[in-house]
Amino acid sequence: MAQEQKSKHRLWKWIAGIFLTIIFVLGIAALYLSAKWKPLLTEKIKDGVYNGSHHLYKIDFKNIHLNLLTGSATIDSVYLFPDTAVFRQLKKNNMAPTHLFEFKMSALKLTRVGILTAYFKKKIDMNAIILDRPSINVIYNKVPKRPDTVKDERTLYEQISKTLKSIHVRNIKIIDADFDYISGATGKTLNAVKHLNVNVKDLLLDSLSQYDTTRFYYTKDISFELTGYKSLSKDKMYTMKVDTITGSAIGKTVKIIGFKMIPTYPEMQFSKINKVQKDRYSLSFEEFKFSGVDFIKLNTEGRLHAQSLKIGPAKVAIFLNRDLPPAGVNKGNNFPHMALKRLPIETIIDTLNLRQIDLAYTEYNPLSQKTGTISFHKLTAKILNVTNDSLQLTKNNHALANVTANLQKVIKINVDLDFNLTAENGAFSYKGTIGGFDMMALNPLSKPLGQVEIESGQVQKVYFNIAANKAGSSGTVHFNYTNLKIKLLKDSEEGEPVKKKGLLSFLANTLLVKDGNPGKDDAPRTANISFQRPPGASFFNLMWKSVFVGIREIVGLGAVPMKSPKQVQEKIKDKKEERKEKREEKREEKSKQNS
Repeated sequence: MAQEQKSKHRLWKWIAGIFLTIIFVLGIAALYLSAKWKPLLTEKIKDGVYNGSHHLYKIDFKNIHLNLLTGSATIDSVYLFPDTAVFRQLKKNNMAPTHLFEFKMSALKLTRVGILTAYFKKKIDMNAIILDRPSINVIYNKVPKRPDTVKDERTLYEQISKTLKSIHVRNIKIIDADFDYISGATGKTLNAVKHLNVNVKDLLLDSLSQYDTTRFYYTKDISFELTGYKSLSKDKMYTMKVDTITGSAIGKTVKIIGFKMIPTYPEMQFSKINKVQKDRYSLSFEEFKFSGVDFIKLNTEGRLHAQSLKIGPAKVAIFLNRDLPPAGVNKGNNFPHMALKRLPIETIIDTLNLRQIDLAYTEYNPLSQKTGTISFHKLTAKILNVTNDSLQLTKNNHALANVTANLQKVIKINVDLDFNLTAENGAFSYKGTIGGFDMMALNPLSKPLGQVEIESGQVQKVYFNIAANKAGSSGTVHFNYTNLKIKLLKDSEEGEPVKKKGLLSFLANTLLVKDGNPGKDDAPRTANISFQRPPGASFFNLMWKSVFVGIREIVGLGAVPMKSPKQVQEKIKDKKEERKEKREEKREEKSKQNS
């Protein structure tokens, strides 16, 4: 029995010895072949890049590490760069590409590579290509359009088929990349992205995959993820942050999570730095989601076509200081459909959905020395045919929108808008209704901005139908209400509460303000409005001021007297001088009392 166990022990030692010998021989062979293949591969890679790019690109690297047993390879300190002399010659011949590429990476890793299969059978098969922390520069150059005669109509497979029979890579990963988009003319960085991850799934290039409609550029999917994006605006007045951006070519989606635009300074300080009237924005969006994105059209034609874009929930706050002189800018050019024309990329979004948007617009009134806010809570909107695409506009040049919101949190509002996307004057129309509400809910807006306090009043319904453009608006306003009483307020004095204009308030309620519509024996009154938009008034300002003009007329206060920016600034200046004189008088009185 002991002899039998001893024999088995010798047998296992003998088998183990054979395996160790085989492994040793294979290791020596692998080292020999690696050493032999290293210069060959180095030459093939460099020649392949140089000749394959028609001498436009060169590649350099420090070393190649081969392991024939595991089928892995690592290339150290890789640098791919364009030959600028060749590019200049191509540009001279109108054959230069718009973009040049420059890659730097510490290591390029290839795993489970069939080296013998690639060499003898002309088939490349590998498990993964990993680009670890690469630096990628894309250099934009304005070049003449290539003549059609140089266009190669062959598929990618047809172009490589004489050299390779197939290429199959199960995964291509770009990990934690730095991406810079650079102007070739100035050398300045136009855009920069950090911490970019890209995953290419199942790249297959052979005689059949070129016709496989389930693949995107010969892959099962190309997805990307960007985390922790942060940048400072050119004027250093805002910081832009994005938590995550993800996308999938096969899923046809792009999702932006946690976008914020944060002002550098508080409201009043922000306005004083600008020295002229300028809107201050504070934005916080939980999500943007593009669905049905045509990535092929985006890549080949530079056109963005998405079936839908969903935005929200979000909080948007806008502040404007009226104490400063106007900026002299015509905000009519920033109407939504006018700004859409200026997008640098042709865009078609079939349906744009806004959901759960809280919007607040605040103004500082230097006469009352207070701020007033008009707010829209839980705003939702559905907008159809958002486009600046010239071909799409020949088919349909109108974008239609339906918007619902809670004005000042408690007042239901519903608006339908029709934007003419090709009108040079920014034409659009809107109609809508505002439900019943207690008019005292408007006091946070009317007291600081209009210097009118509503003491009582019940609204039954507001209906408006208005056509507008950059010049102004016209239309009709219906306003049904009861039991309206108002209080006219004096300009605020520093350190003192707002005072009532007693006699004027009495006269206004007695002679001007009509306490109800319709009256006891009268038909309902309707206002036919005509409003001229000041150049500094925004799209939003034009919409609500047009309705407000109609309401004033129905109430009996008449049209708002139009003042030029110069007249407004003179009134503010006079009021400041008046307050200064009063402060000096108080100091003198106090000084006399103390003496």
